[in-house]
Amino acid sequence: MDCGMAGMGWPMMLGAWLVGLLLLAAAVAGVVWLVRRTGGPAGGAGSADTAQEVLRRRYAAGEIDEEEFVRRRDRLG
Repeated sequence: MDCGMAGMGWPMMLGAWLVGLLLLAAAVAGVVWLVRRTGGPAGGAGSADTAQEVLRRRYAAGEIDEEEFVRRRDRLG
């Protein structure tokens, strides 16, 4: 019985393996790029903001008013 690959020979099968490996490498590189771009996993070293930095950013963006900012800042110490 013919399995459908008899006419391809080893060069075509080698090429198919290489294409598969290239696709796998591209997928891994994409995941690495995405993790680095988003700052890594939550709680990772160097990616976590301090509570005061988050508070200042929220105040600057207008998410909280001055009264709320002062109250939270005083509570943080």
